Amino acid sequence: MDFALNDDQLAVAGALDKLAERFASSPVDFHGFALVSDELDRELEESQYFDIATIPEMGPLSAADSVERLARLPYTAEIALSMLVRPHLDIELPRPLSVIENGRPGRFATTAKTLIIIDGDKVGIAHPGEGEVVALPDSLFAYPMGKLLGSPEVTPLNAEQADTVRTWLRVACAAEIAGLMQAALDSTVEHVSVRKQFGRPLGTFQALRHRLAECAVLTGGVRWLALKAAWSGDAGDAALAALHAQDSATRLIYDMHQMSGAMGMTLEMDLHLWTYRMKALMSELGGRAGNAAAVGQYCFDAA
Repeated sequence: MDFALNDDQLAVAGALDKLAERFASSPVDFHGFALVSDELDRELEESQYFDIATIPEMGPLSAADSVERLARLPYTAEIALSMLVRPHLDIELPRPLSVIENGRPGRFATTAKTLIIIDGDKVGIAHPGEGEVVALPDSLFAYPMGKLLGSPEVTPLNAEQADTVRTWLRVACAAEIAGLMQAALDSTVEHVSVRKQFGRPLGTFQALRHRLAECAVLTGGVRWLALKAAWSGDAGDAALAALHAQDSATRLIYDMHQMSGAMGMTLEMDLHLWTYRMKALMSELGGRAGNAAAVGQYCFDAA
């Protein structure tokens, strides 16, 4: 397996990083939970980044890399589903997209033009009408959350299409968590590098260094498994990537907030923008239990 980006993919990554520069810092006066950027969404749409998975020179590997890079931003938009799920369905689906899983609230559901409805083993597509989705402004997750109230017409997907959706939802989940973990880790490293205790920066204490190193290893592992799943498109690889991402996020969230001390519990530090998003992603696709069952199904049953 070679995950090294080719020249075309490197050019796209460089252009994407340049686009993202303007969204790399949160506003000084922002002290909320969900920092959403319509401008980021619009620029990605206009530059056709949501279609890169369909370009032979780019493919899903470049799309997963882009999702991971953009997830590091304090700003968020509906990116992962559009980049990694929509291109693998032979259906014209208007974006933004959202997942409504077993009736639970969905990320970006209030603005979504396409809903992926998961009801047990069934997967379908719906296009909500006015008033059928209500916003949940009091949600602590750092995404705009919405709940489906109405009963839009759902077009069921066949078994093959449903499996495809689940596979790429898992890839998207892993790639997004990888970027969130990296951003949370970077934010914490910066904090312990400048915050002093006993006359020296916290980051110079060996106990913290060991834990930060372990979190860096976890973060790297999540990223590589996500890229492998995007590269192979294999259902087993996707399940492993999602399971490892959700499991690793549990450990990293705890460590990052503890190392950030009181600042990590405030809205003045951007850490919550990444860790609370991970909290939302950790419960998707059945959570760790659901993805562990999928690993057993795809990686061990056949053997």
